[in-house]
Amino acid sequence: MVARHFTQTRGWVFDLDNTLYPPEARLFDQIERRMTAYVMEALRVDQGEANRLRKFYWAEYGTTLSGLMQLHGVDPAPYLTHVHEIDLSHLQPDPDLKARIMALPGRRIVYTNGSAPYAERVLAARGLSGAFDAVYGVEHAGFRPKPERAAFETVFAADGIVPAGAAMFEDDARNLAAPHAMGMRTIHVAPRPEPAGHIHHHTDDLSGFLARLTG
Repeated sequence: MVARHFTQTRGWVFDLDNTLYPPEARLFDQIERRMTAYVMEALRVDQGEANRLRKFYWAEYGTTLSGLMQLHGVDPAPYLTHVHEIDLSHLQPDPDLKARIMALPGRRIVYTNGSAPYAERVLAARGLSGAFDAVYGVEHAGFRPKPERAAFETVFAADGIVPAGAAMFEDDARNLAAPHAMGMRTIHVAPRPEPAGHIHHHTDDLSGFLARLTG
């Protein structure tokens, strides 16, 4: 029954973190620690204040980086390099997921609020290299983050994705609002559903969901 909603879909957009690998991998625990350390050094604040600012900027500006750029003029390039220097050795390749992604008809891309080089490293660790036609990071959106609609529009225009014929897979429910408004099919990939008008589908098993689309 789900597959009938995707018969005309020819563009497939996947978020990276906690979408193309399970949340149990807890990569963001490592990233958040490095974010906090960066904020401490850049703003000369203690750990408690750095943690508060990290969370506040994420909630208010879409990403911690966006808040740091807008309010403190932080250079994004060193920040992105620093926060993504994490250990990926515990990620496991998923050949079934790769096969199901590659079976999707049309164009397949990754779009993350992280950096593209980091995304490529994660894809390699998951055995997903070669499964996508392109990988886009926040740098490709001019450092504007999801959930801003302008960020999606920039990346989709650069890639040639037509939203009306595309689907978006994302673990952060708020990042599906703009794709929904643009005419995309939206799939929330998370352990628990967050019912909302801008979410068409929910799954806690991306590979299983794709299997229902590709047979």
